[in-house]
Amino acid sequence: MFLSVSFLGFSIYICLLFVSIFSHHHTLPFSCLFSSKAVNMGMSMNVVVLSLFVSSLLLSVVTASDDGLVRIGLKKKKFDPNNRLASRLESEDRQALIASMQEKYGLHNNLGDHEDTDIVALKNYMDAQYYGEIGVGTPPQKFTVIFDTGSSNLWVPSSKCYFSVACYFHSKYKASESKTYKKNGKPASIQYGTGAISGFFSYDNVQVGNLVVEDQEFIETTKEPGLIFLAAKFDGILGLGFKEISVGKAVPVWYNMLKQGLIKEPVFSFWLNRNVGEEVGGEIVFGGVDPDHYKGKHTYVPVTQKGYWQFDMGDVLIGDKPTGFCAGGCAAIADSGTSFLAGPTTVVTMINHAIGATGVVSQECKAVVQQYGQTIIDLLLAETQPQKICSQIGLCTFDGAHGVSMGIESVVEEGNGKSSGVQFNAMCPACEMAVVWMQN
Repeated sequence: MFLSVSFLGFSIYICLLFVSIFSHHHTLPFSCLFSSKAVNMGMSMNVVVLSLFVSSLLLSVVTASDDGLVRIGLKKKKFDPNNRLASRLESEDRQALIASMQEKYGLHNNLGDHEDTDIVALKNYMDAQYYGEIGVGTPPQKFTVIFDTGSSNLWVPSSKCYFSVACYFHSKYKASESKTYKKNGKPASIQYGTGAISGFFSYDNVQVGNLVVEDQEFIETTKEPGLIFLAAKFDGILGLGFKEISVGKAVPVWYNMLKQGLIKEPVFSFWLNRNVGEEVGGEIVFGGVDPDHYKGKHTYVPVTQKGYWQFDMGDVLIGDKPTGFCAGGCAAIADSGTSFLAGPTTVVTMINHAIGATGVVSQECKAVVQQYGQTIIDLLLAETQPQKICSQIGLCTFDGAHGVSMGIESVVEEGNGKSSGVQFNAMCPACEMAVVWMQN
């Protein structure tokens, strides 16, 4: 399979085929379609993370259109460049993502019966956070959440969150005000790439669009330390990953949508609107896809490992030319909980060079150029294969084609479900980047 991603497009559309928790097949269906009007650049990597920071927010006004879909009105809030807290958050997110990537990773063409689909509008914040509104309890208490395919739990701030400043800037769940609340009390904690939360499990009804999921297990957070959650535009996170990575083995919301017969088709899909001139930030559709936001036919690939929405890729194409970095097989995941496209250093460097991207030169990179620059140039002039140079000078353990940049691995291992753990040597990727720069 070859994957093309539009870097300059104004819209991105992702269609994820739900599961099959009720299926006897070992191979789970997955579909992903990115659509845009820009120039495409194909890419595939040893291990790749396709990241779209999908979060989501709606207004409380619900309207029904002629096609039978339920749409929730929404206005886009413009980014204020003078907001120091938001600016600092963005910077910290970028730094934290680098560390989190190392830890974290290791069907129809129409909507079918419209009454069996449900749409939640998304709000766009800085093309990085797309978040929407859900309700928890009876009557529903409103919360803005990220719809995150890279995690599987639902959590919202608790009224019992007393000592975290972030809780005082976001909506808090009050169990005493819900007629459908059921006590659980089991402790829970989740570590994300950009922060951590802890609290306890509870049960209550969860409203998503016009759907009401009954007796949903979720986390009431009592601790949300750090700046990340304080400055976040969302109150909580609604995980759309598989149960295999769910903390406390809590059943994900979308599993219960299927089990309770709330949707006909096992499909959810995202439309992310990058057009800053429009108020609508996008939408998430449960039970189908919205034909207004894509053209042509979807391409389906199987989910290769439950946990994340993980699938196999073919090769990385730059300028329609293969790079050969997928000779040993490539795995990728579609993660709506982060705004980055991540992959092996060499390939990412080549892509950045091809599109004219520039960045901050690290101390490691400077050290490599100062100490090994002439050696690298000599080896290139001697027509040494570029992917073997860093291993020859002792900065990488393996040749580039055999896993130099294994900085990302699936965290779900067959059998034990433990994190794979990744050893990362900063000098190796710095050398790989230097080789690409000198080669070009």
